Amino acid sequence: MSSRALAVYDGSGIDGSLYTRVNGWVQSAPHWLNDVIKVWSAIGLGLFALFMLHAWWRARGADSVVMARVLASPVIVVIAYGVNSVLKGQVEELRPCDQIRGSISLETCPSATSADWSFPSNHSVIAFAAAISLWFVSWRLGVVATVFAELMAVSRVWVGVHYPHDVAVGALVGIVVALVLAPLAGRCGPLVDRMRSGALRPLLGPGAMPVVARGYASHRAR
Repeated sequence: MSSRALAVYDGSGIDGSLYTRVNGWVQSAPHWLNDVIKVWSAIGLGLFALFMLHAWWRARGADSVVMARVLASPVIVVIAYGVNSVLKGQVEELRPCDQIRGSISLETCPSATSADWSFPSNHSVIAFAAAISLWFVSWRLGVVATVFAELMAVSRVWVGVHYPHDVAVGALVGIVVALVLAPLAGRCGPLVDRMRSGALRPLLGPGAMPVVARGYASHRAR
């Protein structure tokens, strides 16, 4: 192991017993359930991209602050992923499926030689960064995305490639980064206003109709 890494290499001392208990449930669970969770864990992050796409479509008729937050959400996810990658490289924690004897993994277990470390969970970081960013766009969408983020975090333990603390800290990283950056993104509303008056108007939409204009349009429609 690298001498620059922190002290947490074998995470089994933190919550290995909980991981082992969950892994026992996996080994006795119906095959169809394991298959569903395996597929969700593998491709479920794509759902958060769809959430962002939906938010963008709805924000075309919203004010520029909302659109600015929507456009910032994938950037926030990338930044959160970058922060998490630094933590992974510093801690270098072994995967539980590679560390705990008798455990199984529903997907290929990254070995220590691959340097694909366990702590924190990238999937959890991405899911929660996306979900919390969307809270600043629409609380309803944020609630739905957060539920699926929780399901993603749980699935990573279920498939056997992460300890519970890996996904918990990953979720925390995503939440903190999003809580810091998402409110700041709203300050780019004036920039979105300028973009909407140019060539990007078809992509960004006309924005929210002013109150006076809405009243006039309603009167003309009668």
